[in-house]
Amino acid sequence: MSTIEGLITAYGHYVAIPWDPNLAGPQKVWFVVYDPTQERRLRMRIGEFETRTIAAGHDWHHVDLTPEFARWMADHEYRDAYFEHPDDMEFALVDFEEQLATRVIDHLQAANEQAVVALSGLASLFGLTRVSTLIEVVAPHVRGRLVAFFPGHFENTTYRLLDARDGWNYLVVPIRAAEEH
Repeated sequence: MSTIEGLITAYGHYVAIPWDPNLAGPQKVWFVVYDPTQERRLRMRIGEFETRTIAAGHDWHHVDLTPEFARWMADHEYRDAYFEHPDDMEFALVDFEEQLATRVIDHLQAANEQAVVALSGLASLFGLTRVSTLIEVVAPHVRGRLVAFFPGHFENTTYRLLDARDGWNYLVVPIRAAEEH
């Protein structure tokens, strides 16, 4: 069984378990954790996660975050100046973080208590904002489940996006392929 097939199988088990409606938002967050080298393979098979979700009786809402920075930058008043002096963008990235969180929260609020909102494209945020910051802001708004496709590693409650040196401890539910446990 390939790693991606193992992830699909493991996810299928999690999504089929009856959901406790009394959990706090942060307890409703799942990370599908996989090696960053598997990103393209996983993206090609996201539809299979949707199929497992629907088979378990839940709705599916997929949000690809990959184009979000480009959209934000294209609309930004000072984009040309930022291209000339990228170091000046540091403070403007706070606005990007807020816009990104608002977009995800909008999807979470549009979904019902029996829906999965799935986030892909987390690697595109690397160097711009922290995934941990995004998850902490949006988690209280989760009604059903939030599933984040996480290209990185998980060890002892520490997550490392793209195997970056600085990881963070976050108590979300990690979903990994069977051979990675």
